Amino acid sequence: MTDTLSPAVQICRDLIRCPSVTPAEGGALTTLEKLLADAGFNVSRVMFSDENTPDIENLFATIGSGKPHFVFAGHTDVVPVGDEAAWTHGPFDGTIADGMLHGRGTADMKGGVAAFAAAAIDYVRAHPDGIPGQISFLITGDEEGPAINGTVKLLEWAKEQGHVFDACIVGEPTNPDALGDAIKVGRRGSLTGTVKTNGTQGHVAYQHLADNPVPGMLKLLSAVAEVKLDKGNERFQPSNLEITTVDVGNTATNVIPAHVMAKFNIRFNDQWSVSSLSQHIEKLLNDAAPDGLDWSIEFAREATDSFLTHDEALIQTLSNSIKTVTGRTPELSTGGGTSDARFIKNYCAVVEFGLVGQTMHKVDEHVAVADIEQLADIYLRFLQDYFQA
Repeated sequence: MTDTLSPAVQICRDLIRCPSVTPAEGGALTTLEKLLADAGFNVSRVMFSDENTPDIENLFATIGSGKPHFVFAGHTDVVPVGDEAAWTHGPFDGTIADGMLHGRGTADMKGGVAAFAAAAIDYVRAHPDGIPGQISFLITGDEEGPAINGTVKLLEWAKEQGHVFDACIVGEPTNPDALGDAIKVGRRGSLTGTVKTNGTQGHVAYQHLADNPVPGMLKLLSAVAEVKLDKGNERFQPSNLEITTVDVGNTATNVIPAHVMAKFNIRFNDQWSVSSLSQHIEKLLNDAAPDGLDWSIEFAREATDSFLTHDEALIQTLSNSIKTVTGRTPELSTGGGTSDARFIKNYCAVVEFGLVGQTMHKVDEHVAVADIEQLADIYLRFLQDYFQA
């Protein structure tokens, strides 16, 4: 640590300087491992593998014992930098300028990881005779990737080790404009489908000798693109289906292709489950398919249902901590995309709260130094109040 930077900002800067683009560990977990081990945490590095996916390193750290068992969850992997020449400051330099810390992952979500690491270390040091419960960290390197060898398997591993969690905060960047704007208390579900149509390749001038699969695909996509799944409710916004790619792999304009592949993703609310929505979409496609069309639909295995957290103690304690530090009363939100909270909710009550997310995944990603410091203060205040409840 330096004399000029707070612990949370220094940790974040150290993490930014680790080029941990999914699936590379990049030194980020090693940095956290040393930091937490030096503070007395029992740290485990766990590697998971699966077919057709990269091997992923993960970190689990814990201190204390008994109840309550609180867990911070997050990820140190980041998305690619894009055009590095377009960055004002090096994406892995951790440059501080005009009160901002610049670098890939500052918002999503090394800033959150740094803030809760600093807060937990402060809390532990304030209790030299032991904390009144247990604090753990679930840190993955696979949140921005396939999300197969990360949090899902780390949760299973922790359960096998005998860990039972009571509550969790995920440090994702939840705030749209200012720190303290919003706590994510739920998320819509996510379902990805791959549709394929098959025909017979041939010359466009001799169409009677070929079977063009494109018109059939257009009918299928039209059926799902135009459907209104629901109107939403007081808890969630309406479900929406977006077609994300259509590909024939055809570079010639005088060839009828043999195959067409299309993908879509649905973000859906609690009026649907993965099962009911899959069946509904398959029926829509089946009804729209022309007679004789050779087609298929496959749903991705990482599909997840929506969830809504009702743990008032967790939500209110965090809300009070945010208001004490920032003066803002956070909105309880279910908007946005998905996060690893969709997996954690099967093990304990979970909410999300982190930094402002305006620059996440962008060129020149950055966050305010003061926000990192305030976020660490919020997490520390939360721990103090949560373990007294």
